[in-house]
Amino acid sequence: MLELSNFYIDGRWTPSASTASHTLIDATTEQPFGTVALAGKAEVDAAVAAAKRALPAWAESDPADRIALVRRIHDIYAGRVEEMARVISQEMGAPIELARTRQAAAGLRHMTSFLTAMEHFDFVRPLGPHAPNDRILMQPIGVVGLITPWNWPMSQVALKVIPALLAGCTMVLKPSELAPLSSNLLAEIIHEAGAPAGVFNLVQGDGATAGARLVEHPDVAMISFTGSTRAGASIMRGAADSFKRVALELGGKGANLIFADADEDAVARGVRQCFINSGQNCNAPTRMLVERSVYETAVDKARAAANAIAVGPSSAEGAHMGPVISKGQFDKIQDLIETGIREGARLVAGGTGLPAGFNRGYFVQPTVFADVDNEMTIAREEIFGPVLSIIPFADEEEAVAIANDTRYGLTNYVQSGDGARRNRLARRLRSGMVEMNGQPRGAGSPFGGVGHSGGAREGGIWGLEEYMTVKSVSGWSS
Repeated sequence: MLELSNFYIDGRWTPSASTASHTLIDATTEQPFGTVALAGKAEVDAAVAAAKRALPAWAESDPADRIALVRRIHDIYAGRVEEMARVISQEMGAPIELARTRQAAAGLRHMTSFLTAMEHFDFVRPLGPHAPNDRILMQPIGVVGLITPWNWPMSQVALKVIPALLAGCTMVLKPSELAPLSSNLLAEIIHEAGAPAGVFNLVQGDGATAGARLVEHPDVAMISFTGSTRAGASIMRGAADSFKRVALELGGKGANLIFADADEDAVARGVRQCFINSGQNCNAPTRMLVERSVYETAVDKARAAANAIAVGPSSAEGAHMGPVISKGQFDKIQDLIETGIREGARLVAGGTGLPAGFNRGYFVQPTVFADVDNEMTIAREEIFGPVLSIIPFADEEEAVAIANDTRYGLTNYVQSGDGARRNRLARRLRSGMVEMNGQPRGAGSPFGGVGHSGGAREGGIWGLEEYMTVKSVSGWSS
């Protein structure tokens, strides 16, 4: 049995003094494979104190030195990327090919993107020609608390740790206790890269104790959190008394608008996007809105695409869908599928229970509902599993109305051959991101939403500025 009992604090591995722990369960076999110690208040305080001591020197360090550190982290990570893929697959159930090509690789992509952004980043900026002796200083905000989820562990960790390092912040990372192995490996990599003691600190723990202490701690200047909308609301309340900055990347209920002039692969592509990572994606296009003239054809295509998705163990090579992370997630998804059936949606693929050939594991059938009304529970709630809802619309106006009729606003999608229509919809859809015709967002584009999806912007220049304060200076000597 694997045992994680040390935290990385002040440049060294510190044995946990806590008696609390969490049992790690293999999502494929439902068998325990390890335990992780959960930090208490004292250990969080020790990590924050180490970050506070390290802050003055790191905040005033030459940006070139910070860039050099991240480059070393990148190179060491690249040499251990297969190891990273395997621990991600083990801890959260991603099939090994997905863990290798998307999950672990995301850490490298984000590092490269932030290093590119730093090439053009000005920490001292002129206000304008009207004020030749005014400057705008971009300065690190201070000690930051980073709370990350289990569904894309290295993607989300890299989106926080790397820009915080480059900005000159010191930090305490608290990953999800459900997926602690990858962050533990990253701590080893950062240590090997030669990060100064106290700049990066890692405590494993749960949200109720370690997370809450980070949020309320008076010496933490900022919390960056990725997770559920409910937890995000709790963090905002907890941070209020200390007036710290809170950056939230929360849930989603993305709409995928498919018009009659969409390309032939649009529906199947939407199904695949919905079900990647077993549907455990905040930006998944879980509501497929289809123009009525092609609606039944789209339903047939979605059924065929879902039925073509293979389901298999996390450790098996090849392209297939793995389990969801836990019994709790599995049970929630099953309840929502049952709710969809009870509320009158037409089940066209999948359904409740394990897929054929499985008698254990947290495997969910790739499930598609048609004839969904936007007031149904499955259209309103974030399911966080491989469940797609198909909704018909009459015209562009109705499509926008349905898409925007949600408390979330992370990513919406548009499939149409009409460029003018796509541009109109990009402006009208209420979300932080819009992806069209299968084209992914470019490297360095900001990731984040509006409304109950939070207001953070992670990635590229925006991700760097998230960890900085803006200081206005007059009388600057040039």
